[in-house]
Amino acid sequence: MIERIHLAILYEIECQGSLTAAANALCLTQSALSHSIRKLESQLGTPLWTKDGRGLRLTQSGQYLLGVARRVLPQLNVAQEQLQQYARGERGTLRIGMECHPCYRWLLKIVAPYLTTWPDVDVDVKQKFQFGGIGALFAYEIDLLVTPDPLHKPGLLFAPVFDYEQVLVVAHAHPLAARDFIEPGELLSQTLITYPVTPERLDVFAQFLTPAGVSPRRHKTIETTDIMLQMVASQRGVAALPRWLAEEFASKLDITTVRLGQSGISKQIHLGAREEDMQTPYLQAFIELARRHQI
Repeated sequence: MIERIHLAILYEIECQGSLTAAANALCLTQSALSHSIRKLESQLGTPLWTKDGRGLRLTQSGQYLLGVARRVLPQLNVAQEQLQQYARGERGTLRIGMECHPCYRWLLKIVAPYLTTWPDVDVDVKQKFQFGGIGALFAYEIDLLVTPDPLHKPGLLFAPVFDYEQVLVVAHAHPLAARDFIEPGELLSQTLITYPVTPERLDVFAQFLTPAGVSPRRHKTIETTDIMLQMVASQRGVAALPRWLAEEFASKLDITTVRLGQSGISKQIHLGAREEDMQTPYLQAFIELARRHQI
């Protein structure tokens, strides 16, 4: 069987010009080098070199194998270096799962500097999981989960990265716009626009409406933030979003924010990962960058 050492021997003999110099370059004795090649010649059933005076001359078989060595050895060297980078956590693909629709805008602000800092690491963002975000972590579908609702399980760790407030977004001309805060009953007559997420996973329901036994007059779902807020600005409904996100659009659209309840709804975004992966350098670097990049 042809092994890497055989290719390396032929390559070094060609480069160094002698058995002795090739053996030194490969940290082998000359006898070990010769024995290795004789054994390969026996297995192949053909000589790879012949003596030419005091030197050696590659046979036709040897010339062919030298050509293979010139092509293959650089590829093997690159592969070895890249595998070592994987082992050191310097190369790979960071698969990020999203359980927070509005966080895409925040994520984009993190990904750009991250890719610059880690040029050998790719980023892939996933939203739809076969078993939900936690299940996707356990199933190795994703490596990092962005979520406002961490579910602490053995084998998983969650790192808080930033705080925010969930607020009601209304048009400037809306009757609720002048209020400092609203009570759940004031949404009985409203069309509430949300992302296409089940109500039990929406904070405006879970922490505001449902505990009060209140439902909006109509619940409408829209996937994109831009269209959702265009609808709000046109007084086609109201929306519950993070304050930081609403304020990004407030300079472009005729919208304002109102607190949900007198105390408001405080939330926190977490990044979750498998405990075994938390020390992976490129994953750890993403979490640290996210913590520094406050909204």
